[in-house]
Amino acid sequence: MTEKTTEKKEYIIASPPDTGGRSNLRYSNSSSRWLRRFALCHDTLSETSQSAQDSFSYGGQAVIEGVMMRGKRMMAVAVRRPDGTIQTDIKPLGGIYQSRITKIPVLRGVLLLWDTLGLGWQGLEYSAQAQGEEPISRKEWIGTVLFALAILVGVFFLLPAAIGQVIENLLASSVTTANVTVNAASLAVETVGRNPALPVWLPAMAGNLAEGVIRLVLLILYLVLVGRIPEIARVFAYHGAEHKTVAAYEAGAALTPESAEKYPKEHPRCGTSFLIAVGVLAVILFSLAGSMPFGWKMLTRLLGIPVLVAFGYEYLRFSAAVKNKTLKRILAAPGIWTQSLTTREPDRPMLEVAITALEAVRRADNPPAEAIVEAASTAVEIPEPETETTYS
Repeated sequence: MTEKTTEKKEYIIASPPDTGGRSNLRYSNSSSRWLRRFALCHDTLSETSQSAQDSFSYGGQAVIEGVMMRGKRMMAVAVRRPDGTIQTDIKPLGGIYQSRITKIPVLRGVLLLWDTLGLGWQGLEYSAQAQGEEPISRKEWIGTVLFALAILVGVFFLLPAAIGQVIENLLASSVTTANVTVNAASLAVETVGRNPALPVWLPAMAGNLAEGVIRLVLLILYLVLVGRIPEIARVFAYHGAEHKTVAAYEAGAALTPESAEKYPKEHPRCGTSFLIAVGVLAVILFSLAGSMPFGWKMLTRLLGIPVLVAFGYEYLRFSAAVKNKTLKRILAAPGIWTQSLTTREPDRPMLEVAITALEAVRRADNPPAEAIVEAASTAVEIPEPETETTYS
């Protein structure tokens, strides 16, 4: 039996007759489903792994009751269905991953992140439908994306900038008053120059610095709060399973739940680390921007987002490539600490799902094309529902 790798493949793989790691949560078709998709947006930048067995770097992301893995030419999503079986979907990637753009520093970060967002949404939609949800309409999809982007820009960029501007204005008024007082006193005793006035750049520097700190605090607070949502906490456990599987693969260990569970649930190239890197870079970049009118400040924050994304991506690549172990740990430390908020310890059935996703994408990536069918000889191919959403 031969199938082309460019075609979509979907399998249901038999699972043990016990609970199979299923959640007792009910994934309803109510309007609250958009909240899950929005809450999961923070981790759409997949980490990459380089195994001792393979020079290619694979990436992954947790989805609802499952894991998505991205390979050289294909992506695979493995999901635990309510009946305990594992359903796997395999689809081809876009041409961007094979293009020369991935070799261009700075530019590649913005373009790859945008494409990764699309892959993440496809994985989330597939996993939601595997839990019995109705496909989200295009209108709902666009609305959720726009809402998520509006919250991202408004809460994490414009709001801190506005608060920073207020702080700058208050300090500027105080500095002006202090300078007038100091100068008047100096003139009175003829000691001009001996009592230097407060630097005029101080309010802008302090306001911009406060803006960056507030942005980081809001980000941490957001991660803490979404982690308290039961459904999201379970996704965070799959996030940990994905990390452990990637770590086992990097080390060349056996891809079994028993082997993978020994590895850490944090990963230095995680999307959470990317968010922290962007936040820290924003503190540095905007602190040096100086004072400017409020309107210009808002505009620079908007225009600065793709710049921060680009350099945040390069920072992640750099920190991963560092050979010195001590320096590598120092560079990765902030992201590793923050991952304590976005990962949970997974159980073995969750690890089984993550391993299934990684093995599926590796088989799909490597010729011959029919290898995936042969490797899944115990699987039963199921027809695609007529109402299923198809992604290009």
